[in-house]
Amino acid sequence: MKIVILSRNANLYSTKRLKEAAEKRGHEVQIISPLKCDLVIEKKKPQIFYNGSFITGVDAIIPRIGASVTFYGTAVVRQFEMMKVFTTVESQALVRSRDKLRSLQVLARAGLGLPKTVFTNYSKDTEQVIEKVGGPPCIIKLLEGTQGVGVVLAETQSAATSVLDAFQGLQARVIVQEFIKEANGSDIRAFVVDGVVVGAMKRQGKEGEFRSNLHRGGTAEVVELTEEEENAALKSARVLGLGVAGVDMLRSNSGPKIMEVNSSPGLEGIERATEKDIAKAIIRYIERHADS
Repeated sequence: MKIVILSRNANLYSTKRLKEAAEKRGHEVQIISPLKCDLVIEKKKPQIFYNGSFITGVDAIIPRIGASVTFYGTAVVRQFEMMKVFTTVESQALVRSRDKLRSLQVLARAGLGLPKTVFTNYSKDTEQVIEKVGGPPCIIKLLEGTQGVGVVLAETQSAATSVLDAFQGLQARVIVQEFIKEANGSDIRAFVVDGVVVGAMKRQGKEGEFRSNLHRGGTAEVVELTEEEENAALKSARVLGLGVAGVDMLRSNSGPKIMEVNSSPGLEGIERATEKDIAKAIIRYIERHADS
């Protein structure tokens, strides 16, 4: 098969691993920057122009679309879909997962456990907002933040009020969430491919850090999910329509709490922690579905 990886950087670990895994299984691979694609939108003849020629003969794409280029990246994925090309992440699911508020609403409607969350339209009554999530300490998150950027732990009422006022003064959209103290600065990343958890790791924030992101100095180790955690991960990916997903959850006294579902989860942390070939699992997913 001819597989296109949509990525702006061919040297990223995830991009290189996917290319390596696909070529190892005999497939032709091309890495294309979605931002350099021109979309020709014409009745019954959608086309993509790249590097001086039209892209043809593609069997499947693997979108590795960064959060900062979601709009154009999603348009490119949609164009491939119009060309009847299989994608590991559908354009609608990509948009849905990138909208933190919308995805939380979808997950809540499906009955999944979440940290108590409040979103307001720049409410002046910040004390009430904080009280609705159980009071301080609480988490305040930018809706557009990634990799732990724009996430603040407000430990007191005055700190929470100051942070909320500051964000709102900048016209920044934020959500306020309860702080799950018993998680002890750790979270679980379950990697789902085609309705199966193919790997799971526990990420622990460095000393004094409540965020467990590996980009912020956190560590990772393989972890065995409980049945409830596995079911929550699979259901999260399913209700958001994601064939490939990184489901982040916290272990709480009342069961798993879903924090976020990532539609372009990185492979480096999960492969190193679990010593599993996650890239191969994604290529096998394509092989099962691209011809169907």
